[in-house]
Amino acid sequence: MRKLPTQTYTDENAMSMIEKHFKGPGGMGEMIAIAAPMVISNACDTIMTFTDRYFLSRLGSAQMSAAMGGGMTCFMLMTFFIGLTGYLTAIVAQYLGAGKRERCASVLAQGLIISLAAYPLVLACRPLGFKLFEFAGIAPEQLVPQKAYFSILLYGVVIGLFRHCFACFFSGLGRTRIVMFASLGAMAINIGANYILIFGRLGFPALGIEGAAYGTLIGGACGLLVLLLAFVFMKRREPDGVWGAFVFDWQIMKKIFRFGSPAGLEFVLNFMAFNAMIMAFQSKGLVVSSAVTMLFNWDMVSFVPLIGVGVGVTSLVGKYMGAGDPETAHRSTISGLKMGWMYSAVILVFFFGYPHILVGMFKPAGEDQVFAEAAPLAITMIRMASLYVMIESVVVAFSSALRGAGDTFWTMCISVTLHWIMVPVMIFILKFTSAPATTAWGCGIGTFLLFSLAFYLRYRSGRWRSIKVVGDDGETQNPPLEDFHEQAEL
Repeated sequence: MRKLPTQTYTDENAMSMIEKHFKGPGGMGEMIAIAAPMVISNACDTIMTFTDRYFLSRLGSAQMSAAMGGGMTCFMLMTFFIGLTGYLTAIVAQYLGAGKRERCASVLAQGLIISLAAYPLVLACRPLGFKLFEFAGIAPEQLVPQKAYFSILLYGVVIGLFRHCFACFFSGLGRTRIVMFASLGAMAINIGANYILIFGRLGFPALGIEGAAYGTLIGGACGLLVLLLAFVFMKRREPDGVWGAFVFDWQIMKKIFRFGSPAGLEFVLNFMAFNAMIMAFQSKGLVVSSAVTMLFNWDMVSFVPLIGVGVGVTSLVGKYMGAGDPETAHRSTISGLKMGWMYSAVILVFFFGYPHILVGMFKPAGEDQVFAEAAPLAITMIRMASLYVMIESVVVAFSSALRGAGDTFWTMCISVTLHWIMVPVMIFILKFTSAPATTAWGCGIGTFLLFSLAFYLRYRSGRWRSIKVVGDDGETQNPPLEDFHEQAEL
């Protein structure tokens, strides 16, 4: 008779623990609702890139590596503007939390203005991309298709910039399912277009790597169209209609540049460092280049969906900081960390236990001596990558929380400093020593562990709790927190 009350008490405790972690503002339930669609969305973008390289691997290792080198260089030229406009998520979220929803569409408008201004600047960098390829000493059989792939993607960067702005706008509002549906549509169109244009199906000529580039642009344009239609439908239900928000707003533009510029500078400097590292690996010849391409294809699969968790953290931290509630913002950060760990644990199992299967997916259709020599190296490097996949979640959660709160300058300092310490060391190992490529990769993994410690210490200092992103422009003040929490639970 005495066991029954004890069992009831235990069940009540269990239910209490579930409610503590999942329910309420900033809990796992809210984080999953915001972040899960963004994880799926980023996974779709990953699959699009992965499919490009998988299809091209059927044509040969040089074509696959060319797509990686050309695509990354094109993205590198966009990174400052991607990082700058990426801060739209935090500003929209903070306006939403501060009860200033009418300002959110104006934030999107400023991002689109920035993207339009960026387009000719990015196009002007095309000769610089060619010079980088030649300076890296890339093998001629890879260099020619890499230039073609890079050029086609570069002319379509405005599609990616616009799509990014709309995605950040909806993410800041917490309406991440719209972004997910847009990404699913873009992925489906991209995969179909790639298959048709690369291999020449349905009466189309076989365009090879150029077809992969065109397919990527077609898929991106379809994703942008979905987001644009969703925005038009949403704005038509508001008094000012669609075009009322599309005016230049100096107050918001200042906020974007003040808080987004460090994020943009961080992004471009880090990606330059990463691209330099890739080119250093590729300069070691086609075997190392192919191995590294396979490694980073799977590393991208493991990391890019985590960016979706980061978007969720940024959105919720920004929203609760805008509402003047740093404690709930902290709870959101920890919820994002837990969600990231759950995802990364699955990746760890695949990286450590089944790297031979992952590498085998890139085996060319015919005999390929380069792949035969590169496969064992790629297997070793993927297994080494399993050492840090759990740490990626720590980096994403705490860095995204700092950005959401407005602590973008110190986030930039930490990230850029560690990247530019790591990359010269890796380049020295690859260029000026006889050490194998795995030694340089081990150095990169060790440096990545320092990232997690640095971001954690900055977050733990609590400086982010006192930063004000909105509320200094003479508009309405924060709503009562109890009212905001009631809205958050709906």
